[in-house]
Amino acid sequence: MTQIDVSRHVAHWREGATEALAAARDMILRDRRTLFGLFFLHLAMEKVLKAHVCHQTRELPPRIHNLIRLAEIARIELDDEQIRVLAALNEFNLEGRYPEAWSAPPSVEVAQQYLERSEKVFSWLMNQF
Repeated sequence: MTQIDVSRHVAHWREGATEALAAARDMILRDRRTLFGLFFLHLAMEKVLKAHVCHQTRELPPRIHNLIRLAEIARIELDDEQIRVLAALNEFNLEGRYPEAWSAPPSVEVAQQYLERSEKVFSWLMNQF
C-alpha cells in the first residue's frame, strides 16, 4: 500500500469542509436556495468526517457519502442528537444528486433549523482533532 501524507490530506478535507459550510450558509441565508444549501451542508459534514477517517485510519477515505458510516469508520462516538443530524443530512445528499429523489425544497425557516443544528455538530467535529 502506498503511504500518504496524512496531515496534508486531513488539511485538504478540513479546508474543503469549511468552504462547503460557508457556501451552504450563503445559499440558505442569502440566496434562499435551500435544497442546494442543504446539499452543501451535507458536503461540509462529509468532508470533515473524511478528514477524521484519514486521520484515524492513515488511509484515503472511501468514496462514500453516508455520514453515519463515515463516522463509524473514523471511530467517532456520536450522541443521539448528532446521529439524528447526520441521518437527516444524508437525505439531502440524495436529493442533491438524483432527480428521482427530488421533493419540494424546504422552506428557508426549516433550512435554517438544519443549518443551526448542523453547525453545532460541525464545530464539535472540527474540534475533535
